[in-house]
Amino acid sequence: MKNLFTIILIFITIQAFAHKGSISGIVYDEKTNQPLQGVSIHLTGLNKAVLSNELGQFRFENLVAAPYKVEFSSLGFKAQVVTALVKDDENTFLKISMGYQPVELSEIIVPSVRPHDQQLISSLDIKLRPITNSQEVLRLVPGLFIGQHAGGGKAEQIFLRGYDLDHGTDIRLTVDGMPVNMVSHAHGQGYSDLHFVIPEMIQGVDFKKGSYNAEKGNLATAGWVDFKTKNTLEQSFLKMEAGQFDTYRLVGAIDLLGEKGKAKNQSAFLASEYSYSNSYFDNPQNFKRFNALGKFHGHISPNTNLTLSVSTFWSKWNHSGQIPDRAIDSGLTTFFGSVDPTEGGETSRTNLNAQFVSITPSNNIIKNQFFYSNYNFEMYSNFTFFKEDSLNGDQIRQKERRNLFGYNGSFSTNSTLGNTEFTTTFGVQYRQDLTSGTELSRTKDRTITTNPLKLGNINELNLGIYADELIKVSEKFTVNAGLRLDYFHDKYEDLLLIPTENIGKVSATILSPKLNFYYTFNPSLQLYLNTGKGFHSNDTRVVVPQNGLNILPPTYGSDLGIIYKPFSKLLINSSLWYIFSEQEFVYVGDEGVVEPSGRSRRYGIDISARYQISNNLYADFDLNTATPRALDEESGKNYLPLAPTFTTVGGFSYQAQNGFSGSLRYRYIADRPANEDNSIVAKGYLVNDLQLNYTKTHYTIGLSIQNLFDTRWKETQFATESRLQGEALSVEEIHFTPGTPFFGRLSFSVNF
Repeated sequence: MKNLFTIILIFITIQAFAHKGSISGIVYDEKTNQPLQGVSIHLTGLNKAVLSNELGQFRFENLVAAPYKVEFSSLGFKAQVVTALVKDDENTFLKISMGYQPVELSEIIVPSVRPHDQQLISSLDIKLRPITNSQEVLRLVPGLFIGQHAGGGKAEQIFLRGYDLDHGTDIRLTVDGMPVNMVSHAHGQGYSDLHFVIPEMIQGVDFKKGSYNAEKGNLATAGWVDFKTKNTLEQSFLKMEAGQFDTYRLVGAIDLLGEKGKAKNQSAFLASEYSYSNSYFDNPQNFKRFNALGKFHGHISPNTNLTLSVSTFWSKWNHSGQIPDRAIDSGLTTFFGSVDPTEGGETSRTNLNAQFVSITPSNNIIKNQFFYSNYNFEMYSNFTFFKEDSLNGDQIRQKERRNLFGYNGSFSTNSTLGNTEFTTTFGVQYRQDLTSGTELSRTKDRTITTNPLKLGNINELNLGIYADELIKVSEKFTVNAGLRLDYFHDKYEDLLLIPTENIGKVSATILSPKLNFYYTFNPSLQLYLNTGKGFHSNDTRVVVPQNGLNILPPTYGSDLGIIYKPFSKLLINSSLWYIFSEQEFVYVGDEGVVEPSGRSRRYGIDISARYQISNNLYADFDLNTATPRALDEESGKNYLPLAPTFTTVGGFSYQAQNGFSGSLRYRYIADRPANEDNSIVAKGYLVNDLQLNYTKTHYTIGLSIQNLFDTRWKETQFATESRLQGEALSVEEIHFTPGTPFFGRLSFSVNF
């Protein structure tokens, strides 16, 4: 009887799946002949939808014999509907090429397929907004503000969700999966210099606010951003720019394989950029920057893609530094002047990046990435003038040489249980930073060392493993659960101590769970709840000498949000968010001191809206509020210095068939406390920018204007205690770097 029952069960199972067919295929970019990832594919009339994978592949299983209408849609591409005839026990294969078309918000639906991985807002913005310079790269993230306070050669200061992120302390930045943040950096923890990215080579931007992705580890507390560079060129090009303040730029890229490469689904190109500017400061900046990028992308087997990239970057500059308000009031210097004209720096970075993506016969995805960076940094600054040294001044040198290498790997598989679909991902990440001669010294005229404050070698290792489960409970309800474990081992060799006492080590681990829910009522409405634990590592030079210190202070956050299309041409994404930090901890690289404090809390509202006014005109609007407070201080003295409390950005974008395009944008940040009791205030500002382009088949003419209405504004501000030469006592007040005045540039591009 037992054997008979088994035979009957097998027979029933065979009958249930007998005579079923399938549909599979690959989606290509019509212009480049490269596979398209993330295309939404629907079977009309059925609750079946998938996304194309990294190789452009898709598949529908267990289909009864019948004709099916298959819909293909992707932002910025012309939607297609094809009919596929499914036969018993056969697979119907489709090869689809999708061509470009202007963005239509009416065609965008709120995704129920893999909602945890889709970024509607960033996809829209990268399609509609022209990127004119390196700073615009980060501004693609709604609510993210940046400030430059070293004339263009230094990494920008970043603000997001009630955080003064310094240069990257609590935001994880990557380019093609390769880390940008430099841990235990000579200037500050998480220092992120994105200037090695050529703006014209950016294909897309993925981001998420909060610490809700198991794949994202160290520094992803306020959020993370991953910039993706182009895998292929549509055309070779040469672009020339010239503008005010002796500003010149030349950038170009050459397709190396041409049509023969496209026929083989392969691409290779070289791109390069050179910039020069004296900028708008009274003290000429003499800024120089050189970038070069080489990239290959293609199949090394039918189911494996290889992407290889090599890039190098070098920059050198002078800068005017920060100016105290009283220096302007007394006439010591002008608004665009300088107190110490000998500030400046030089930096370089060379990167190697290899990425392999393989799809197994059972549709599992295996990813492997190896990366290496050689990085050098040297900068001279003076923030306090003559406070510490009344004779020589307070100029400092910050310097390091770094080798960074690592690996990212993951395995992803799909399975079903009844009507429930599971996407399971396991990953491992390894990163090691070896720095030599990490230095902080007091200097004079950049050449004389008057007092060495810090000098040492750093060895910092981070090993992370994670598991992520995406559960499609139904066509409307999706759950994402993740768990991440990170191990850190820090070693510091202090070269200012005697050799027998100069080496220290410390290790720590942290476990970070994530849990996220998405409910899609219909193609116009989705609710989501994101929760997660994150962390940022503290500087090795601090945690090794102070072994009792919390090496990996955690944060806990949540977002309750909605994605809503009230009508066809309006898309809204809004959320209430909350972040709790167990410790605010800052290593002030400029002074070589530690500033630990207690717990903190931040909460606020984010609102993003995208509206298509007409066939050619689009509007975007982002509004962000935050209430950041220290929890262990008395009321009135518990403000978090420089943390933004209200920001808004927005504008209009125009794209016409006759070749004209452009954008008019604004950004506003409100007044915010510059110190703990709000007795010193960092003034807000409103600035407008304009971009106009005229594009024909073989050339483009562009006009870019920053600060269209010539507003006088302070781009970065600090409450700093300083002493000017001749002053008896030091004074604490706002020190600032002026923002750009009206700044126009013309560009001309030739495609070939």
